[in-house]
Amino acid sequence: MTTTTPRQPSMAFELALLLALAALWGGSYTFIKLGVATIPPITLIAARTAIAGLLLVVIMRMRGVTMPTDGATWRRFVFQACLNSVIPWTLIAWGERFVDAGLATILNSASPIFTFLFTAVITRHEAASPRKLFGVIAGMAGICLIVGVDAFRDLGQGIVAEVAIVAATICYACAAIFSRGFKGLDPTAPAAGSLLAGAAILIPLSLAVERPWTLSPSTSSLLALLALAVFSTAIAFVIYFRLIQTLGSVGTTAQAYLRVPIGVALSVAFLGERLSPTAWIGLACVVLGVAAMTIPARKAATA
Repeated sequence: MTTTTPRQPSMAFELALLLALAALWGGSYTFIKLGVATIPPITLIAARTAIAGLLLVVIMRMRGVTMPTDGATWRRFVFQACLNSVIPWTLIAWGERFVDAGLATILNSASPIFTFLFTAVITRHEAASPRKLFGVIAGMAGICLIVGVDAFRDLGQGIVAEVAIVAATICYACAAIFSRGFKGLDPTAPAAGSLLAGAAILIPLSLAVERPWTLSPSTSSLLALLALAVFSTAIAFVIYFRLIQTLGSVGTTAQAYLRVPIGVALSVAFLGERLSPTAWIGLACVVLGVAAMTIPARKAATA
C-alpha cells in the first residue's frame, strides 16, 4: 500500500505571489498620497491597521484558524508590528506629505539591500559574494543620488521626509529577518496579530495627537484608505508571511525591485507626478543593486 504526500506549490506559483505582492504594495504609495491629503498620518495608519486586522480575524474565523493566545507569541506580534507597520508606515505617510509617491516608492525599494547587510553582518546565514557586494554598492549609490542631490538643493522638510522614508526601509529589512520566527503558524495569524497590535499602539496616539473626530476627510481619501487597508494590507500581509516561509527573508524582499516600476507608473498615471533625471538614475542603480543580490546566479554546468 502506497501513500501520497500533499503536493507542494510550484516555484512558479510562489513567484506569481511575489509579483502580486509587488503590485499590492506598489499601489500603496498612491493610496497613501491620496489618503494623507485630508487624513493625518497617524490617523490614516491607525485606521489602516485596525480595518485590515479585523478583516483578517473574520477571514481566520471563516477558515477555522485560531489566533495564538500565549503571551510570548503576542509579544513577538507587538515587536513585529513596530518594525513592519507602526514605525515605517507612519514615517512613509508623513514623508509623502512632502515628497511624491513615485520618489517614495524608489527610496523604499532598497529594503533588500538592508536585509542583505543585516543578514550578512548579524545573522550570517548568507554568503557575501562579490555579486551581492556589488548589489549593495549600486543600491546605496542609488539612494545617495536620490537623497544626496536634493540635500544640497533643499535642506528643509523635503530631505527630512526622504530620510524618514529610508528609515522606514531599514525597519522593513529588520521586519523581514524577524518574520522568520513565525514558521509553523498559519500566515494569517502573524499578519492579523501584528496588525491588531499595531492598531492598539496607533489608535491612542491618533486620539491624543490628531483628534480624528475633528477631521473632514474627502471621499477620495476615504476610498484610498479602504483600498489601502483591504488590498495593500490585509491581502498583502497574508501573501507576505506565506512568502517569508517559502522564499525566505531576502527572497521575499525581492518584490521591492518589482514594485518600483509599478509604484512609479501608478504615481505618474493617477497623480500626474514626474521624476527628475537624477531620480531616474538613482532608480536604475537601486533596481540594478537589488537584482544583483536577489536573482539567483546560474549554476555552472557539470561535465
